[in-house]
Amino acid sequence: MPKDKKPKVKTPVEWKVPKGTADILPKEQEAWRFFWQTGLGVSELHDFYFLETPLLETEELFASGLGDHYAAFEKIFYSLKDREGERLVLRFNPHVPALRSYLCNHLAYFSSPLKVYSFNPVFRQVKPEPGFSREFREWSFDIIGEADPIYDGEVILAVYDLLRSLKLKGLKLVINNAGCRVCRPAFKQKLKNYYRPLKEGLCKDCVRDIEENPYALARCKEEKCAALRAAAPIVLDYLCQNCNNHFKAVLELVEDNGIAYAPDPHLLPLNDYSDRTTFEFFAADYPLPIASGGRYDYLAEALKARLTPAVGGAVGMERAIEAMRLQGVAAHPKTRPRVFFVVLSDQAKKAALRLMNDLRGSGIAVVEVVGKKTLKAQLRIADRIGIRLALILGQKEVFEGTIMVRDTTTGAQETIVAERLVEEVKKRLNSK
Repeated sequence: MPKDKKPKVKTPVEWKVPKGTADILPKEQEAWRFFWQTGLGVSELHDFYFLETPLLETEELFASGLGDHYAAFEKIFYSLKDREGERLVLRFNPHVPALRSYLCNHLAYFSSPLKVYSFNPVFRQVKPEPGFSREFREWSFDIIGEADPIYDGEVILAVYDLLRSLKLKGLKLVINNAGCRVCRPAFKQKLKNYYRPLKEGLCKDCVRDIEENPYALARCKEEKCAALRAAAPIVLDYLCQNCNNHFKAVLELVEDNGIAYAPDPHLLPLNDYSDRTTFEFFAADYPLPIASGGRYDYLAEALKARLTPAVGGAVGMERAIEAMRLQGVAAHPKTRPRVFFVVLSDQAKKAALRLMNDLRGSGIAVVEVVGKKTLKAQLRIADRIGIRLALILGQKEVFEGTIMVRDTTTGAQETIVAERLVEEVKKRLNSK
């Protein structure tokens, strides 16, 4: 760059978050708070324990779990190398870290099976577009240590109850059984035999996946690939007896609990550690799945541990909130403060903070705008946000140990002893 030319300095308006990420703004807090509170309530009702894993995991963890399919997934990982040369990746999904924690911390001794929930950001290098972000958040449920289909049902019900408690309408479960290591090899060979003569009609990714991961062809969004998929073999025709019985038991649990569902024989996992139950949830007016999950019984073995059956499900928080918006679901509003604290002098600020803390410690929400100097300016704000009770503290009141209580609607006011503030405020709020 020439010496006489200075680099352009961006203004604050020009600084943007990276593509595929987003700020959660104060104006969006009601929907997010509603989700968090609802998620906590549902998780506790279903007796799940809280688990939080680090944002960073070793690349080796995901490489071991994905095995031969790691190369296909590696391009969508966010990876880095630390100073000691160890390669790390940002959390790619919540279930692999949950099982890693289960194995490392011997959580089978804590609870068997272990039922845990988490809500964490997930990172994937994808093309940013509506519904597909590079950073998004998932509320996940995992049950580790049992293979009984009742636990598949428990995870599905936990996800369903969370979505239903968010007041989402038109919920539908799409479900399939992907088979196990007994019956899946024969089905994969049938898929290869079907697609090999059709390579010219497939996209380049599907041509590659015929040999590397034929299950991936079931997820391709290309129209020409979808057209050929319609006549492809389906896994349900090749399930062993155990997988058939497992699928039948899960569907009975779904039906018994009144969940609308539709089998989809083309809903298949993209890795070898997932097996049997795989599912997605959709909501009316939103085109993408807002939740997904399934069994991952073979993941522990891929991580060089003994066979440990597990099942999990996760709700995409951004997608669920967008579906709520499209359906006009009203989130519970933030609890509005009922008391406005007016501070009239620098000497009163210290005493005001202590009194406001006393009120908040008693469960009374208080708002203040001490940067506004005049009484009139502060009371105007109280009137605008609809607060009827104002507490006025100036230098005179601090000296006398009193505080003025004012009804902003009528203008009536009286002076009370500051030590009785909490009691007097509660009495007035309860009378309104």
